[in-house]
Amino acid sequence: MEDRELIENELLTIKGVCDLYMHGTIESTNADVHNAFKQALNESLDIQNKLYNLMVERGWYETENIPSQEMESAKQKFCQG
Repeated sequence: MEDRELIENELLTIKGVCDLYMHGTIESTNADVHNAFKQALNESLDIQNKLYNLMVERGWYETENIPSQEMESAKQKFCQG
């Protein structure tokens, strides 16, 4: 396996972990359990961010810039209450 594949797999795994920790945080009925899940989620999100940034830095994860008008339109759509 090459570095890119390993990091892609790690990124997918950490995304799944974040999902589990988020649901654990939401569903916990005990403050201590809630805080433990929340802390684990935050730590996992930090790892996810580092992996993402590493992939961007190496050119393995390309992003597309969206025109300001499209972003503003989406913002208005979702901010309407």
